[in-house]
Amino acid sequence: MVTEATHDTTELGNYFIANYPPFSAWSPQHVADARAALDRPPRPGTPLGLYLHIPFCRKRCTFCYFRVYTDKNAADVETYLKAIGREVELYAGRAGIGGRHFEFVYFGGGTPSFLSNEQLLRLVDRIGQHWSWDRAREVTFECEPGTLKQSKLETIKRIGVTRLSLGVEHFDDEVLAANGRAHRSAEIFRAYQWAREARFDQINIDLIAGMVGENDDRWRRTVAKAIELAPDSVTIYQLELPYNTEISRASKLSGDAPPVADWPTKRNWVDYAFGQFESVGYAISSAYTLVRPGPHAGFVYRDSNWHGADMIGAGVASFSHFQGVHYQNLDRWENYVQSLLDDGRLPIARALPISDEQRMIRELILQLKLGRLEDSYFQDKFGVNIRERFAEPFESLADEGLADLDGPGIRLTRGGLLRADGLLPRFFEPRYRNIRYT
Repeated sequence: MVTEATHDTTELGNYFIANYPPFSAWSPQHVADARAALDRPPRPGTPLGLYLHIPFCRKRCTFCYFRVYTDKNAADVETYLKAIGREVELYAGRAGIGGRHFEFVYFGGGTPSFLSNEQLLRLVDRIGQHWSWDRAREVTFECEPGTLKQSKLETIKRIGVTRLSLGVEHFDDEVLAANGRAHRSAEIFRAYQWAREARFDQINIDLIAGMVGENDDRWRRTVAKAIELAPDSVTIYQLELPYNTEISRASKLSGDAPPVADWPTKRNWVDYAFGQFESVGYAISSAYTLVRPGPHAGFVYRDSNWHGADMIGAGVASFSHFQGVHYQNLDRWENYVQSLLDDGRLPIARALPISDEQRMIRELILQLKLGRLEDSYFQDKFGVNIRERFAEPFESLADEGLADLDGPGIRLTRGGLLRADGLLPRFFEPRYRNIRYT
């Protein structure tokens, strides 16, 4: 269900809000709307981004809810790379995309660094026959530390990656093992050193608060080790348990509560991490991110998406947002590959055209995760006075000490920022409250 998290316990279901309206409202009956949107002229000044889903992993983490595969061989990987290359080719000929340049590119997963040097270069070569990201402000590449070698990092840098994101999650080997992570702490430090030697513009590390086996001492040591690495930015998530994770399935079978920390504890851990990073010069950038001041301290992928950019998502189960239509690709390997390699059709499975009102709500709730909203932005772009339009939810946040409404903008307090996702359903249209998010 997509409801405000009012319980302290970590219950099963989605907490993290990635889009609006909820994914469960998207349907196959709107696929034609998505295809039509691809041939409409873009709104003037709308940035374009590309997301590439690489769904392979060495192991599936017990908390993972993404479309990933751990059982594919080299031939399977090559088939997939041909399919995603074909998908890019089909997009390149659409009227709404031709001639546009990417503002950002994001290699996500799964584990993009699962690919070998040769596989990665073949994929980029296939894409390069149709699209180029030479003008992109940011090219991000997600990595699992145990899949990296010096040569692979050099290849990743060579294809134009500017921001390397290391999926560290934790530095305690027992916690990593208990949560099904494939890497261990020694591989983190080795990979990080190689990444620094490769001279990426920005190195980000991910951490997760509340993993199985977490406690105060382990979390403090993890935060200390993260600070010692001195990454350019750090992303800290609070563990959630959507229904399709291994932890969730085991909990449903046993009838026992999932063995993870409650929400107040996770918020306290993130608050502690924020304070420690702030004490050495980092600045809070959103409900999840801190940055070390410098020339590459931003998140173009995040900020562009949260301000209404068009984004093409290529790959199995990938999500897109284009010209006011949300849509998702087929989410099964066989169907995705067949659609592209046998049928020669874009593998769109479900979609939802959204109104200007919904576009505005989408940007408002996503930008609220930054901890701040500028009234003038919504007035200028949508002609909406958000203080009047959302007077009730804003006043409720202020009454609860979660937001400050004084001044030219709206600001979340630290307490509000730490539970930002749980606050967002207050701004949903009534028909989208209390429904399943995905």
